[in-house]
Amino acid sequence: MPRLNLWEWNPNHQSQGAPEMNSGRLRASHLTGKPEAGHETNPTFKIFPSTEAAPFDHPEQLLKGIARSRDYLLSQQHDDGYWVGELEGDSILESEYILLLAFLGKQDSEEAVQAANHLMDIQMPDGGWNMYPEGPIEISASVKAYFALKLTGHSPESDYMQRARLAILAAGGVEAVNSFTRYYLALLGVIPYTKCPAVPPELMLIPRWMPFNIFEMSAWSRTILVPLSILWAYRPSITLPPEQGITELFIGDPAAYPNTIPKSEALDSLKKKTWLNWHRFFQIVDQGIKGLETLGLKPLRKRAVTKAHEWMKSRFAHSDGLGAIFPSIVWTVIALKSLGEEDNSPDTQRAMRELKKLQIKDGDRIRLQPCKSPVWDTALSTIALREAGVSNRHPAIRKCVKWLLSQEARQPGDWVNSSRSQAPGGWYFEFNNEFYPDIDDTAMVIMALRRCMPKSLKNDQWLTDFLVTPEWNPYEEDLNTEAIIAGRSESREQAYADLDLLQPMIGAIQRGMHWMLGMQNKDGGWGAFDRDNNRELFTQVPFADHNAMVDPSTADLTARVLEAFADMQLPISHPACQRAIEYVWSEQEDDHCWYGRWGVNYLYGTWQAILGLTQIGVPADDPRIVRAVGWLNSKQQPSGGWGESADSYADPTLRGQGAETPSQTAWALMGLMAAGEIDSAAVRRGIHYLLETQNADGNWDEAPFTGTGFPKVFYLKYHLYRTYFPLMALARFERLRR
Repeated sequence: MPRLNLWEWNPNHQSQGAPEMNSGRLRASHLTGKPEAGHETNPTFKIFPSTEAAPFDHPEQLLKGIARSRDYLLSQQHDDGYWVGELEGDSILESEYILLLAFLGKQDSEEAVQAANHLMDIQMPDGGWNMYPEGPIEISASVKAYFALKLTGHSPESDYMQRARLAILAAGGVEAVNSFTRYYLALLGVIPYTKCPAVPPELMLIPRWMPFNIFEMSAWSRTILVPLSILWAYRPSITLPPEQGITELFIGDPAAYPNTIPKSEALDSLKKKTWLNWHRFFQIVDQGIKGLETLGLKPLRKRAVTKAHEWMKSRFAHSDGLGAIFPSIVWTVIALKSLGEEDNSPDTQRAMRELKKLQIKDGDRIRLQPCKSPVWDTALSTIALREAGVSNRHPAIRKCVKWLLSQEARQPGDWVNSSRSQAPGGWYFEFNNEFYPDIDDTAMVIMALRRCMPKSLKNDQWLTDFLVTPEWNPYEEDLNTEAIIAGRSESREQAYADLDLLQPMIGAIQRGMHWMLGMQNKDGGWGAFDRDNNRELFTQVPFADHNAMVDPSTADLTARVLEAFADMQLPISHPACQRAIEYVWSEQEDDHCWYGRWGVNYLYGTWQAILGLTQIGVPADDPRIVRAVGWLNSKQQPSGGWGESADSYADPTLRGQGAETPSQTAWALMGLMAAGEIDSAAVRRGIHYLLETQNADGNWDEAPFTGTGFPKVFYLKYHLYRTYFPLMALARFERLRR
């Protein structure tokens, strides 16, 4: 339980404006009513209006737009206190689910047929399937979609299947698919496993201190590859009737299918240049592993498989399936079947139930989500509503705070293998994923909770001041104190009742802050799930073509942590802040924007970088900030909005270009406002765009995908991005212009 410093204040000795109960260490500003620099209720922004600056000329329309959006978002809250919008991915979710059902002998099931119906709905006009609505054909997705349709009874002679076949052949045929698709083809008997990249379970036996152990992979890769290694060991496969095969999708003779996978165009280049062709080196290693297995040289195989199985089972508890993500759960089912478990075994049934929870049924269609995003959506919804003036005593806010507190990770996870702090804390993305809290959700939840706590004695009954690290705390006798609370109350009983509400929030926030501090990388930045998860050579192994084998520092995550630190009043002089600031500056592009790893793309990265830097205390008139503002202004479209397609990941010359969207417009606006551009013409036009495109119910329409899973490989559409981000931008503008 958090320790709180609490002293009783004698009303007979109080000064004008002093509270009846406080810690005994009030700042002078608490007595005068004027905020001390760095501790204002609202963020302070030095305003540098553009030459066209002018006050906003439609305040009533702005207030009405905020109210409509606020009410709409409140209406979307679930009874338990959380928000969760649909998380939409591409066609591989439905295709791979059908392929799994086919392996289980259920390709004729109603589920499979309805998932196939959805595949037909999202087929491109020229016949293929893509990763995002405006994107080009993606060969692996297209091969799997065609195969899934054929397995569910769709005739290859039909017009849409003919178009699909021609599009697939034009894009390189089955020969061009990625490593994970090869595994599905081997599972269903289309190709032998020798054509797949080797994923030997002996990887489980590599000790933590040696290179290429499993904890040097990203968390999401780890949860996929461990069950996949069991597949490699057992090589399960079924034989389909010839008419359900896909020989028509091969460019050449299926018997001559290549044993190795060419280097994927989706892979990012190595940052450190090397004279050795590592991709070719690992191809040779792959062939060597297969050669040894052909000779029967597998002395550690049984031990390795047992360890892989135990590793999986130990992570089933407190989780929405292994890793709480779709691909890991699918491979878990197949791994369990390979180990001899029946369809009705508890672990297999549980994994299948988790897959079912990811389904969204719409008439005679089923679509699947890659996972669910309740913690993320709830934190962002909370911040937006607080920005829009919803009281921290409002029932909706009280409920969501209680729910967020219930989602804190309180058990050690995989992160303990790299973190400097072994104490659990932080938050995960999904409903249950105890082993994998992440930096992004933790920072966002900390900000949400912090903004639900009183910050000003003028407007609230209680003020909290956090003590985050011993080196920051100026009072030696309080090195173990988590927070100083000051406040007023009608009675001692009421005071303790109020403290009972604040106490769990303080403890959770403090644990989250310490957890984040312990996860800072050596380069000053933060990755998502692990510390110093940056062994680049892992990206060159044959099964790394999902372009996310490691989890290095990124500017957007690092800047978000800086924003959270600013909310917690961590000073800019703190060593963690200094190192993070240096890292963010080092990632600024030559044209002054920032890359977005977790949102599309440079608009996302630039918004978050400007916001994090200015919130922590970097002056808005810093030339690097000013140039970033210029980049954002240069990308505003004639409509007043901003938009960027995921095309910019493959072709960076397209950065900041694409159809306007409400979420990306909101990001750009919040970046500009963070830099002080409150009254600029660009901000006014962006606010007008949001107000003019708002629907009568208070929401907005948004078709493009603006979330990023794996750059160049997998993208996401968060269905609540179009709701809480525009509300956040409009409400922030209204607050700052006052």
